[in-house]
Amino acid sequence: MAVMTAVSAVGLMVDDRVLAGAAIWFKPFKFAVSFVVYALALAWMLTLVTRGRRVGWWAGTVVALSSLVEMAIITGQVIRGKRSHFNHATPFDETLFNLMGITVTVLWAGTLVIAVLLLRARIADRAAAWAIRSGVLLALVGAGFGFLMTQPTPGQRAAGNLDTAAVIGAHSVGVPDGGPSMPLTGWSTTGGDLRIPHFVGMHALQLLPLFLLVLLALAPRFPRLRDPRVRLRLVLVASGAYAAVVALVAWQALRGQPLIHPDGATLGAAALIVAASGACGYAALRPTPVPQKPVPEADVLAGSDSPAKEFAA
Repeated sequence: MAVMTAVSAVGLMVDDRVLAGAAIWFKPFKFAVSFVVYALALAWMLTLVTRGRRVGWWAGTVVALSSLVEMAIITGQVIRGKRSHFNHATPFDETLFNLMGITVTVLWAGTLVIAVLLLRARIADRAAAWAIRSGVLLALVGAGFGFLMTQPTPGQRAAGNLDTAAVIGAHSVGVPDGGPSMPLTGWSTTGGDLRIPHFVGMHALQLLPLFLLVLLALAPRFPRLRDPRVRLRLVLVASGAYAAVVALVAWQALRGQPLIHPDGATLGAAALIVAASGACGYAALRPTPVPQKPVPEADVLAGSDSPAKEFAA
């Protein structure tokens, strides 16, 4: 995938073809970069598996091979000048797209196996355990939004020619694919885009563990962060806030609303998430009380010269 990132970058510079409103090498470039960070995160997480390491090795291999097959199809279609996703124009194109659907399902299942192994792993630091487990579970949710994109859009259903249609499915909601889009990401600026919750959810795999690493880096300067219980509470707050953001951008996309043009309902929900996260974060930073050892009643009732009473004082 690192090699394909470089190859796709060269393609962007030397190949001026445009497909579905974007530079033809933009899709393999985005997929290659995404797979690089996804694979690195999963590889690191597999080193933390304590039970079922052999199963984890096979699950990681399945993820790697399915990613390779998907990238090979995307790149092959770019070379042919054809769409890779949602392409039903010819039996060959449809077969390739169906094969991609199988590889994505296999990749999702392999990640699910790794998630189960991480849930069973004995990770000493509880904050690290929750950052990793929350990250991989949210990544599974994010990956699941990819299946929604393969369904016929209302416009495609209304056309009534699904058996002969050249394109079935879409990234965008409420507008056709290939319209005005954001730079770098390519997300629609005129309608909803299911790639947004897909992207945000999948990269929880890296961002939540990264959040914990930031807390650890700040711990020498902020004494409260040295308390593992405080770090655990902050990770739980961050995980909840991240899940809420995934739900918010999914709700926004499914209503056909562009990310950069939120309505009042979206802004209100976002403000609620920020306020709740801030309040919970502030509460999580409170110092953990040190439990006091109870003094036996007999010592409490004893005189001032009682050793136990003097120790308690």
